[in-house]
Amino acid sequence: MAWLVMFFVVPMVQLFLVSLQSDYPGFPGYYYQDVNVANYARALTDFAPHFGRSMLFAGLATFFAFVLGYPLAYAMAFKAGRWRGVMMICVIAPFFTSFILRTIAWRQILSDEGWIASTLNAINLLPGGRITETWVAVVAGLTYNFLPFMVLPIYSSLERANPTVIEAGGDLYANGFTTFRTVTLPMSLPGVLAGTLLTFIPAAGDYVNAELLGSDVSTKMVGNVIESQFFRVLGGFPDAAALSFTLMALILALVFAYTRKFGTEELL
Repeated sequence: MAWLVMFFVVPMVQLFLVSLQSDYPGFPGYYYQDVNVANYARALTDFAPHFGRSMLFAGLATFFAFVLGYPLAYAMAFKAGRWRGVMMICVIAPFFTSFILRTIAWRQILSDEGWIASTLNAINLLPGGRITETWVAVVAGLTYNFLPFMVLPIYSSLERANPTVIEAGGDLYANGFTTFRTVTLPMSLPGVLAGTLLTFIPAAGDYVNAELLGSDVSTKMVGNVIESQFFRVLGGFPDAAALSFTLMALILALVFAYTRKFGTEELL
């Protein structure tokens, strides 16, 4: 409790107080404590597109991470055999590399001169002629960087699943798809819920992928605005703090609604 109070509660209270501060007229960069709720109104109006973009990109990244991660987790749990350890190492190995370096590597992979863009251009499947500095690159970077957060919880749930229950589906003459839909998938839902939350929450607040893979304006997320207001805009501290609290409140509301709709009592 002392650790949480010192390193979580106190900074959050301080950030909230900063979000209500006002600028000294004629002295940019200097503030006085106030109850300036206009900071929150400005955060919701001036930067509404960035909030929408953050939710959209995070949702797409979560969806693609699930589409890619569930088959991988399923293979690791039931099909990998002696290769399970190797596959697990391949999943967690990216964590040994800097997040920024991994994103820079994706910028090289998706560059205009790279083989992916060149191949798509050669077969006329890249209308804009490039991948970097588009929303596709940002979503691809988010999906890659947060994919392990989807795979590991699902794998954990599937590994703990009782195989005799799954075999009972076949004993009752259900085909493979029906057994998966009615037995395997429901047993893995706690892992799916945890994976989607662990992917969506950090993706919604991320700014590295949009900064390194996106363009100057059309792909910027709210995390980029917060970063620029904190470090690049003179007098931007109150706006940045208000944006941070607004983003946190929005994510908490979405997570609460999601867990109420699809979650379990343990996760609530």
